[in-house]
Amino acid sequence: MWDYFKKEKVLSIALILGAASCFLVHPDRGYLDYVDVRVLALLFCLMLLVKGFQAVGLLDLMTVKMFGKAGSARGMARTLVLLCFFLSMVMTNDVALITFVPFAILALKRCGQQKLIIRVVVLQTIAANLGSMLTPIGNPQNLYLFSASGMPAGKFFAVMLPLAALSLLLLLIAVQLLPDEPVRMSGVQTAAALPKKETCAYAALFVLNLLVVFRVLSWIPALVITVLGVLLLREKRLFRQVDYALLFTFVGFFVFVGNAGRVPAVSTAIQHILNGREILVSALFSQFLSNVPAALLLSGFTDNFAGLLVGVNVGGLGTLIASMASLISYKLYAESEGAKKGSYFLMFTLYNVAGLILLLAFALLYYHF
Repeated sequence: MWDYFKKEKVLSIALILGAASCFLVHPDRGYLDYVDVRVLALLFCLMLLVKGFQAVGLLDLMTVKMFGKAGSARGMARTLVLLCFFLSMVMTNDVALITFVPFAILALKRCGQQKLIIRVVVLQTIAANLGSMLTPIGNPQNLYLFSASGMPAGKFFAVMLPLAALSLLLLLIAVQLLPDEPVRMSGVQTAAALPKKETCAYAALFVLNLLVVFRVLSWIPALVITVLGVLLLREKRLFRQVDYALLFTFVGFFVFVGNAGRVPAVSTAIQHILNGREILVSALFSQFLSNVPAALLLSGFTDNFAGLLVGVNVGGLGTLIASMASLISYKLYAESEGAKKGSYFLMFTLYNVAGLILLLAFALLYYHF
């Protein structure tokens, strides 16, 4: 258990804060209102279904189809980065990186482009963090803020589209600065045919949960149908692959935020810091807490959810812990043969700080919530 909690540091912090806050506000019936069960149910179902898509080989097929025949190192890099940017919108940023970072490392090695691995993986990480902000299901903080605020879908996309468009432009410029050398791509294999029954079933369940995200259906029937559907497909192993640490991290922060809001001194101080500065404060908090905990913590002290939404998504850039997805790609690279961890950290920091400064400046000038 000690090793597990050392590995899951954010979960540990969430549980410690939640438990410590119970000494400030003793447990009572008010605790029942803290946890947003709908968000937890949606996260669980979406993680379960993405694992199902991985199991049937849909993500492998999408990779092969989209990668195609790359004629140059820059073309390969562009495809690898755009895969993460666009697919993170529907499969979440961490799943996109888990899927495509190992593929990028393998593909670049097979093409003799080892010198590009660090820059491509760093750009993939940035692309996943920025692409995922365009949809409510792209990352956990979006799903939570979209659900907790009751924000109309049209407003959500109107808020995030300008930032996502600028992010895409900056990524394309960064890729264009990479060397352009001809390569022969022999590392991409043909993906196996998809099992039709299972693929259609997972797709139907995914659409069902999307309807819940956009408040067309209730979450309780969708949860029951999703669980029964996966069981009927005889894929019990998928339940073991769900990121339960993330779910309990949410619970810990829900309790902490709920209790902190009932302590007048704490509530007043945070509201004073946030008032009128939601974008800047949430982006800065994300650098030290990570953007998911920052969203959970600050959401209890402001009604400006649009400002928080922009701030925590921009705040996913910067430090290595600003987004948990960034830690995932770092771990995947660090475990690869011939990894240069120091060089990766320096390149990651350079690109991320530059991106943070540019996007934060744009957000502060463009948005007036």
